[in-house]
Amino acid sequence: MKLLLALDDSPCSEAVVQFVTTQMMPAGTEVRILRVVNVFPTLPLCYAYSPARGLEKLERNQLQQAEASVAHAADRLRAAGFEVSALVQVGEPRDRILDEAAAWKADVIMMGSHGRKGADRFFLGSVSEAVARHATCSVQIVRVPSAPRSRVAEPDLTVTRT
Repeated sequence: MKLLLALDDSPCSEAVVQFVTTQMMPAGTEVRILRVVNVFPTLPLCYAYSPARGLEKLERNQLQQAEASVAHAADRLRAAGFEVSALVQVGEPRDRILDEAAAWKADVIMMGSHGRKGADRFFLGSVSEAVARHATCSVQIVRVPSAPRSRVAEPDLTVTRT
């Protein structure tokens, strides 16, 4: 089985790696870790008017951080017995994930979900939703377990007649 593991720099990615290392996978499962760096959505406003060197430095820093996080995830997966390859790409995450899954002929794409709502979801979109809609293979979305909500005591609505 070929498992494409799409990671980013969020706690969701940690949950995905943890999920994979604790699951029973078929013998010979190949894992390819893909981290896509998209500089422009995280671009501070001050860089919009700065010289190209500032943008190059920002992209280089993000690539270094991405390579370090991918190497860490690859080490954890290898320690769990998986055959792992890893790559970092620059571009739009949705497109790069779908392109890599098709080119590598992945059987399943596994990724996390940020669980964005409202304006964040409208402006930033949902990479996991776009991948799930357009992938030609199966997609598994791993969610970060949330803290249990405390239940508010419900009022006693028993009606008694006197």
